[in-house]
Amino acid sequence: MKIFNEVILAKELIKFPSITPTDAGVMRFLEKKLKKLGFKTKIIEFREKNFKPVKNLYAKLGNKEPNFCYAGHLDVVPPGNINDWTINPFKPSIKNGYLIGRGANDMKSSIAAFVSALSTFLNNNNNFNGSISLLITGDEEGDAVNGTKKVVDYLKKRKEKIDFCLVGEPTNPNKLGEMIKIGRRGSLTGKLKINGVQGHVAYPHRANNPSTTIIKILKELKDLKFDKGTKDFQPTNLEITRINIDNHADNVIPGTAEATFNIRFNNKHSSKSIKKRLNKIFKRICKKNKSNYIIEYRVSGEAFLTKPNNTTYMIQNIIKKITKIKPKLSTTGGTSDARFIRKISPCLEFGLVGKTMHKVDEAVSLKDLKNLKKIYQNILQEYFK
Repeated sequence: MKIFNEVILAKELIKFPSITPTDAGVMRFLEKKLKKLGFKTKIIEFREKNFKPVKNLYAKLGNKEPNFCYAGHLDVVPPGNINDWTINPFKPSIKNGYLIGRGANDMKSSIAAFVSALSTFLNNNNNFNGSISLLITGDEEGDAVNGTKKVVDYLKKRKEKIDFCLVGEPTNPNKLGEMIKIGRRGSLTGKLKINGVQGHVAYPHRANNPSTTIIKILKELKDLKFDKGTKDFQPTNLEITRINIDNHADNVIPGTAEATFNIRFNNKHSSKSIKKRLNKIFKRICKKNKSNYIIEYRVSGEAFLTKPNNTTYMIQNIIKKITKIKPKLSTTGGTSDARFIRKISPCLEFGLVGKTMHKVDEAVSLKDLKNLKKIYQNILQEYFK
């Protein structure tokens, strides 16, 4: 059976300029590799109005239980100014023990490490007792509308059971082995618009300045103490990300003022309970200031925690054995596709070091890549023991 080298495969994947949600042929390429290992594959394209179509891949080997799934994404963020890179971001290069290229860190190298580990595992365990699947999306870095979320719905309809899922996101802050993610905070974005009455600055009694109202609201939002955190989660935090008053004259009181904020919340709250609390603030302050408001919310995910089980501790022990570091079980960081997968399967996240993700000259240590392959191979070995 074909054994894939993790470095060669990572380089091949990076060569595809699969800037979200563009596929650039990378999904078909990976599909062919998995077919060589005996996988049954399906590329599923989802479309939704006002969003670009996205290709996703679900591949499975075997039909027995348990089904161990690896999840990841082949889309990458834009490279930015290519002149700032020391190489062409889609012509990967090895320098001083590092593989450089867009997606080297987040997260094409992780996918390469898993497929390489898988090829070695299958070469030694042709008749393992269970099944292995891969859920690969092209919409993790973008809107996340036509990606993993819809694949999960597709699998639910087909009554496809996943017993455990390993998401290959770069989870380690500085060194391979530092951190496993067992949950994530929820994320809620609010776009607030305050409508006042436009007028001349010399006659403020004839106007109603919306900036006065929005400043009061934003001050109260920033002073909110949602909670003190929990054993597993950081305290809930609100950040104001944008304030805009589209006014081009210094002698005019504006008619509208807008602001955007984001809240990362722990499992003491739901997006519904937070919205309810915020709406009371908007209503009270606007009523007092004789203004009205429009609020639009977008929820990227609810807070969740996968309670550690035997598989979690098994993976933690394997990581410690190979890296000599006992990984912390954490819920820090942003959102990931685990927020969708956890609805159908217990899952955790473990991948590379995330220091250079989304940066110029994004890179992965060849030593880390080799060790990640070993970790993934050992996980498969132990899981199907």
